[in-house]
Amino acid sequence: MQVKGNTFIVTGAASGLGEATVRSLVEEGGNAAIFDVADENGEALAKELGSSAIYCHTDVSDEASVQDGVQKTLDSFGAINGVVNCAGIGIPAKVVGKKGPMAIDKFTKTIGINLVGTFNVIRLAAAHMINNAPNEDGERGIVINTASVAAYEGQVGQVAYAASKAGIVGMTLPIAREFADYGIRVVTIAPGLFDTPMFAALSEQVRNSLEKQLPFPSRFGKPSEFAQMVKAILANPVLNGETIRLDSAIRMQAR
Repeated sequence: MQVKGNTFIVTGAASGLGEATVRSLVEEGGNAAIFDVADENGEALAKELGSSAIYCHTDVSDEASVQDGVQKTLDSFGAINGVVNCAGIGIPAKVVGKKGPMAIDKFTKTIGINLVGTFNVIRLAAAHMINNAPNEDGERGIVINTASVAAYEGQVGQVAYAASKAGIVGMTLPIAREFADYGIRVVTIAPGLFDTPMFAALSEQVRNSLEKQLPFPSRFGKPSEFAQMVKAILANPVLNGETIRLDSAIRMQAR
């Protein structure tokens, strides 16, 4: 799928991987709907990018909020050709810690935003993508999700995050199979350690320790490199139903 002239919803798009993706899509001549709850950053980004971007205050876990964002996107650009799901949170907690069992709301909130939120955006956007005119490859739309290497090697204290990301990996193939009838591809990226706001709060000591676990390159990934992978997926029509690790060959240790 070409970027130029097409419209993409990007969730979690006011910062990090989502912001880099929005910038990349607009640079290539596409339109972007910035879905996020960080109003100041989202509005500033949309203003900077001009008529090719809009900001939609969107809680991905809330049906009405996503419907509003989808409608605003349609009203602004006339169609939705793709979705890139980057919205996510990580709340570290052990199942049983020093103060007792993990608070259940930490688990359900993480699942609600990361997994249910991803599915919520997919289902509501795809309902419109199936009506698009197909391109020369018969493609009507695309969904790109963000999982994590934690889906495969979740660490101690990552149970909620790992479960939510494993769920995204698990639903990639069945949704791709279902959407094949409509010419909509579904691909997931599982990033390793990327230089995003989620890691920005870590001390230099912790960052250095994590970087030593990365075989090559031994550094945090750049958000622009995630965006580069998004563009590669868009460009390759046979990539479908797959989860791609983007992780410098890291295999996370238990702690």
